[in-house]
Amino acid sequence: MEKILIIDDSPVQANFLSSILTEDYEVSVVNTAEEGLEQAKIGDYSLILLDVIMPGIDGFQLLKMLQEEVVLRRTPVILITSLNDIQHEERGLTLGAVDYITKPFHPGIVRARVNTHVKLFQYWTQIEREATVDQLTGVPNRRRYDAVSSKRWQDAIRLGAPISICMFDIDKFKVYNDTFGHPAGDKVIKAVAETAASKLRRGTDFFARYGGEEFVALILGGGSENDFAYLKKVRQAVEDLQIPHNPEVSQWVTISIGGITVLPKVGSTYDMYLKMADAMLYDAKRFGRNQVVWTNERMEQLREK
Repeated sequence: MEKILIIDDSPVQANFLSSILTEDYEVSVVNTAEEGLEQAKIGDYSLILLDVIMPGIDGFQLLKMLQEEVVLRRTPVILITSLNDIQHEERGLTLGAVDYITKPFHPGIVRARVNTHVKLFQYWTQIEREATVDQLTGVPNRRRYDAVSSKRWQDAIRLGAPISICMFDIDKFKVYNDTFGHPAGDKVIKAVAETAASKLRRGTDFFARYGGEEFVALILGGGSENDFAYLKKVRQAVEDLQIPHNPEVSQWVTISIGGITVLPKVGSTYDMYLKMADAMLYDAKRFGRNQVVWTNERMEQLREK
């Protein structure tokens, strides 16, 4: 059931509006702008109904604050008001509201307008989801990774927490493609992605296809010892699939992983550490493949084999 947030300083009006919608939606009600802003940040709402006339922070000010929050920028907002002049309506729409509902409420009009904007939100959410998912593997794609990596890096700085950046790819994949053909190669990429994703599914993990047979993972807050050990399990899980490779290069399809754990500071550059993780991947290949090579917080190299 889709979730709707009502922000209105009048409990009577808010509860009446809620009663119109509770049959079709999960409705939350708050009575101050401050509560509304905090609830909107954590509630994962498909629509916000916002009263214009409120003491202190009014609806127009709160609408602007909602639009400034990255996590809320896409959440549609319908303004609810007794003001029905064109000037106020234009101001609200200019600030980013998707519609206006005027008091007194007509239940049929409220349901119709809410239903329209919830369906539009669902549609655009689905379009966005498809645009950020790799079609072959079903894991996040490079576009999604670019957005998440920036946020995770800033989260690590803000929290003072370690973050691990991991690069890995399929060993001798060109030889595999040349031997078994590209359709078989696609199946291998999918199998590797599904196996790694099944391991990297904690709330602190992010896993994506970087391009071709390369993948990237980010782990927030774990520390090098834990993350190094965990990625060794991911590598082993792929080997345990026992997908036959060209016997001249390997018995099974395997992956090599390079990673680095860092405590980022304000002003530090994510791309520099990504390059270092890629260098660890190169070392894993150079040392014989099918292994994990890591750099810890003290810039010491750790090798699996």
